[in-house]
Amino acid sequence: MARLIGLLYGLAALANLTTAKPVCRDESTKYEAEDAVLSGTQILTAQSGFSGSGYVGGFDTGTDKITFTIPSSSAKLYDLSIRYAGIYGDKRTNVVLNGASTEVSLPATDSFATVSGGQILLNEGTNTLEIVSNWGWYLIDYILITPATKGGAHNINTNLPSSCTLTSAPIYGKKILSGQQDLSYANYVSSTTGKTPALVSSDLMDYSPSRVAHQGDVSHAVEEAITHHQRGGIVSILWHWNAPTGLYDTSENPWWSGFYTRATNFDIAATLANPQGTNYNLLIRDIDAIAYQLKRLQSAGVPVLWRPLHEAEGGWFWWGAKGSAPAKQLYHIMYERLTKVHGLNNLIWVWNSVAQDWYPGDEVVDIVSTDVYAQGNGPMSAQYNELVALGKDRKMVAAAEVGAAPRPDLLVAYGAHWLWFCTWGDSFIDNADWNSPAVLNEIYHHDYVLTLDEIQGWKNIGAAQL
Repeated sequence: MARLIGLLYGLAALANLTTAKPVCRDESTKYEAEDAVLSGTQILTAQSGFSGSGYVGGFDTGTDKITFTIPSSSAKLYDLSIRYAGIYGDKRTNVVLNGASTEVSLPATDSFATVSGGQILLNEGTNTLEIVSNWGWYLIDYILITPATKGGAHNINTNLPSSCTLTSAPIYGKKILSGQQDLSYANYVSSTTGKTPALVSSDLMDYSPSRVAHQGDVSHAVEEAITHHQRGGIVSILWHWNAPTGLYDTSENPWWSGFYTRATNFDIAATLANPQGTNYNLLIRDIDAIAYQLKRLQSAGVPVLWRPLHEAEGGWFWWGAKGSAPAKQLYHIMYERLTKVHGLNNLIWVWNSVAQDWYPGDEVVDIVSTDVYAQGNGPMSAQYNELVALGKDRKMVAAAEVGAAPRPDLLVAYGAHWLWFCTWGDSFIDNADWNSPAVLNEIYHHDYVLTLDEIQGWKNIGAAQL
């Protein structure tokens, strides 16, 4: 594992590179929402505290939006701030700049507040910025753009919680590892572009005991991970954890959807509150079953970028359904069980949330990551900046799942120094609305993007040489 970490730091640490989080100058321009072009939305005034003559609401269907026209005398990077009111709960919006989309979180509020929308790279001339419904049901007061400058140097910690000996070499910010979910779709990328992703992600979902009980042992995820490792690739592993028990198994929520909150009555908070209970024992049984599969990878010499309890803060998976405290407690239980009880030392622990109150702590996290599903092959700068802040720029950041692979020129322009991206499989990598063959070829043949052929030999190189 030290060699993989050495590679990642070799691919990831450049002491004199700057972070993407900018320092703002004083010149700012405000664009009132009520002056924008409205599509399916409306000007309102009932909520107090707004700027100008009103604000815009009515984001209640998927196509509802407001459109700002923003002129620029030159190509220039700006900070984007959005003043909004999230009076109907936590929401998300799509910010679409000149056709490239990024997702921005709008936390619940009682009144108007301001949230960062990441950066926007304005072209010389006229630019179009849209705020499109996404989760909908929020209020937009105005947007503010401010010229951005690059920040200070990265300060990445090269001593991971796994206590491996690490080295630092000049890569983070100069390159990004290409990645793909599932070996079959990595092969699709190969046939489409002539290049193979450096990283392949596999899912241990079908090793969940409650799935094995229904369908038997049918998964080949471990074998596929070993195959990619043997051809010189890097392996990432996630686990859509079918609930240990309490599956509804109805036509609306069949047993195989048991990782969803809607498909099970398994209560993680109640389970953790009763360590002597049957459900707690089943929870440990499941972790032990996955430990067996991870040991197979360890025996095969496969270092693993291990991403458990992914997307917890969304609440749509049962491990996040009861809030941050049970999710963090479960993460710590899993960490102790896998590392101390089972002695697994091939795992690099990847946390998968941008929210500060969900973060389980520096001592159990090696890399921070998030999943971004936004069309347009953009740089995902808002999420990048949130992760840099979450890890205090001491942790490398990864786009662990994306719907649209990022265009390298935008990553460079925005200074979004993702360590890797991993595009999801069916309906995304093979869907031209998300990733056209032309864009995939642009990405996979770009000097900024590392592919399988360009990382060969990393397993045989001492970490100190990387």
